[in-house]
Amino acid sequence: MHDFLIFVFVGFLAQIVDGALGMAYGVISSTVLLAFGVPPATASASVHAAEVFTTAASAGSHAVARNVNWKLFAPLALGGCVGGAAGAFLLTSIDGTVLKPFITGYLALMGVLILYRAWRGAQARPFPLRWSAPLGAVGGMMDAIGGGGWGPTVTSALVGSGADPRQSIGTTNTAEFFVTATISATFLAALLSGHWRDGGGVGAHAAAIGGLILGGLAAAPLAGHVVKLAPVRVLTIAVGVLVLILAGYQTARLTGLV
Repeated sequence: MHDFLIFVFVGFLAQIVDGALGMAYGVISSTVLLAFGVPPATASASVHAAEVFTTAASAGSHAVARNVNWKLFAPLALGGCVGGAAGAFLLTSIDGTVLKPFITGYLALMGVLILYRAWRGAQARPFPLRWSAPLGAVGGMMDAIGGGGWGPTVTSALVGSGADPRQSIGTTNTAEFFVTATISATFLAALLSGHWRDGGGVGAHAAAIGGLILGGLAAAPLAGHVVKLAPVRVLTIAVGVLVLILAGYQTARLTGLV
């Protein structure tokens, strides 16, 4: 019961941050699961199982608050589903940690760029639609492999390019539901087909998944309203700072400091 309540709190905290800034639910949840000794592929599958529920609630909140750019949403979600399925399949076959240094370098670069744009006070500009599907594919693959790379990859790219932070966060969160559902279905297919031989461990972490779902569902409805009310510059700075924190944390893990 104690562990369950811990995961309820983690799920609530992670979803508050993710809903407001468009990233970090997967990173926070995966980190806690890994700290409890859960294998990487099992941790990723568990987080995505929980996110199917929390992202649905968060997407509804952002849609009601009109934080979604629907023209950008469709190609972003489609690309994310393709990349997420490929990443989930790869994670059940290889060690996904080989890509972590590249992801960390990307996050650091985007964090600096976002803060630079906030400091300059640059005007918002639309993200090129022709790049939305490739961005979604990369974000989906990073999300499946890292257990939480969708938001850091996609939100940081959209905000870093100069897109409106409210719509960047809302669109990313809404598209994430479809990406997460695809990744979860791929993990399930890999388990049922025998491709993922260690996948049976997911059932042993039902309490963790349930706690993440309950905590996330409690926080998700607040997401759209927080983003709608927050000043644009404050949102931009907050996204940039969070991206740099995530990059620093990943660097510390890679160098063995944590």
